[in-house]
Amino acid sequence: MTDSLVIIPTYNEKENIEKIIRTVFSLSYAFDILIVDDGSPDGTADIVKGLQRDEFQGRLFLEERRGKLGLGTAYIHGFKWALTMSHYQYIFEMDADFSHNPADLIRLRQACVDGADMSIGSRYIKGVNVVNWPMSRVLMSYFASVYVRLITGINIQDATAGFVCFTRDVLQTIPLDKIKFVGYAFQIEMKFTAIQYGFDVVEVPIIFTDRTEGTSKMSTSIFKEAFFGVIQLKLGSIGKSYKRNQ
Repeated sequence: MTDSLVIIPTYNEKENIEKIIRTVFSLSYAFDILIVDDGSPDGTADIVKGLQRDEFQGRLFLEERRGKLGLGTAYIHGFKWALTMSHYQYIFEMDADFSHNPADLIRLRQACVDGADMSIGSRYIKGVNVVNWPMSRVLMSYFASVYVRLITGINIQDATAGFVCFTRDVLQTIPLDKIKFVGYAFQIEMKFTAIQYGFDVVEVPIIFTDRTEGTSKMSTSIFKEAFFGVIQLKLGSIGKSYKRNQ
């Protein structure tokens, strides 16, 4: 029985889902996987069910939701599911499209084993480590993190990163039902909130490679949520007490 669970939200990822599952399960350290699928019409969930039945019973889990409800709510759903299982001490966020290298799961976990409460797979901690993105997207992402640091005061180089390891204590402390945002602002909010509660958040350098199959979920509305959400986060934190349970 492993202490580590990788949560992978999916919507129309049939080109990638079997490959990412097999790659994670081939790593030298054992990770379980929870797929949170938002009613993918392309049959993503059916592929997962087949792998569950035929090869990965007890290691591969599936939660199906009706409709495309958003990245943030998918992760919150996954976090709550993970917390019902007492053996999971390290809980991960990862994309299904290989933009995050599954081999880096081991490094993120080790950072938390070594004392961090939350580790982030960072594209910007050592320069800019992004492959296959147009320069406009690189600049938008990089300066989004600069903007987050300027407004919130948190010292995170890659605030919108979606490759993360949480210790169980972090997810038990953060009031998950009060997390507001669903797109990339969700990633910012989780980091900001963890830091406000006094958790040790570290960045681990990774190389981010843009998807080669499937379609990106980025949209103008997601970008707007992140831009204005940062201001809301900062204003909402003024005078608020962040006390950890003893």
